Amino acid sequence: MSDNIQKAWEIAVEQYGDLGIDPAKAIENLKKVPLSIHCWQGDDVGGFETADSVLSGGGIQVTGNYPGKARNAEELRADLDKVYSMIPGSHRLNLHAIYGDFGGRKVDRDEIEAGHFKEWMRWSSNNKIPLDFNGSFFSHPKADDGFTLSSKDKGIRDFWIEHARRVRLIAAEFGKNQGSPCIENVWIPDGMKDIPVDRMGYRKVLKDALDEVFSEELPAEFVKDAVETKLFGIGSEAFVVGSHEFYMGYAQSRGKLPCLDLGHFHPTELIADKISSTLLFNEELLLHVSRPMRWDSDHVVVLNDDIRFLTEELVRSGALDRIHIGLDFFDATLNRIGAWSTGARSTLKGLLFAMLEPTDILKAFEEEGDYYGRIALLERLKTMPVGAVWDYYCAQQGVPFEADIFSEVKIYEKEILGKRS
Repeated sequence: MSDNIQKAWEIAVEQYGDLGIDPAKAIENLKKVPLSIHCWQGDDVGGFETADSVLSGGGIQVTGNYPGKARNAEELRADLDKVYSMIPGSHRLNLHAIYGDFGGRKVDRDEIEAGHFKEWMRWSSNNKIPLDFNGSFFSHPKADDGFTLSSKDKGIRDFWIEHARRVRLIAAEFGKNQGSPCIENVWIPDGMKDIPVDRMGYRKVLKDALDEVFSEELPAEFVKDAVETKLFGIGSEAFVVGSHEFYMGYAQSRGKLPCLDLGHFHPTELIADKISSTLLFNEELLLHVSRPMRWDSDHVVVLNDDIRFLTEELVRSGALDRIHIGLDFFDATLNRIGAWSTGARSTLKGLLFAMLEPTDILKAFEEEGDYYGRIALLERLKTMPVGAVWDYYCAQQGVPFEADIFSEVKIYEKEILGKRS
């Protein structure tokens, strides 16, 4: 560790100490928080079902064509190795069902098995990176009319029920092998572009289909099921079957985890405000951390106010052990390794900011009605030397400092990504 990093750390310890905060304890607390890094930033949500798999439809849109994206599972795992080497702490990987090692064979989604993910399980074991899992209900001919689990066509609906059922079994196998429950998330794009008439009908179909999917009891030590809410998307501007209210009710009545995605609400809606209410009525919560700009645009996470508000609320809740934090963004307009590492590090920096907050003092001001004292201290915290604490943590973990991230990414681009056609 350089003398400059050490000196800056010592100054930070002294300044935070004046507020009764121990930066070393904050670092230890941050080490305990795993992020579930999403695999789909590496190839623009294409997957590996065929040699030329590309994302299409399902309310998701990826823009850009920056060179060097992963063309197969081996390249994606190599890229992920690089990404994890630049993120301090111990983290997880979030896989989509379309990312199996299918060996060039056509395996439809109602046929996938744990064996198609044996290389991912081997990689997970070798790298001590637990796996989470998602069904893939988009970019498929049986999703072209905008409906999957809520389809009124029994044949289509049964196809997706079988897909979802197999996803849960694969997730349970992940959890069994890694000794840590796999968080299995259900998100479907179902909805309509224009105003529907039979909202109740579609939602009843979805409720019954989900009940069938979850009818098989699986060990909680292997898999935990989550359902993801959404306000609207491309092609579902007027109606999303699996709305926020639908899934909150379903999660609470069925003992599932609600999943809140930052991009799935109105742009002016403060997602941080939902955390405390959700935790009061649900044992656990899954988050998909993204950066919406005008809609569910999934921009790379940066340390903006939305992330600061969110991470502050997560830490203040005192329930981080009940919250599972996943990332969910995909940007093909820039270097994908840089996007991954920036998004993950920004989320962690937000958590570190929150862990360096003298919450007890702030709460005391609030209880006393001294709102000026509260706002004055919050403003003071914004210029405290959190960067010095972050650099010290990165040095401890043997990952690049902020000043070195750009060159690390560019070297990998020159040596690896730039050679991909």
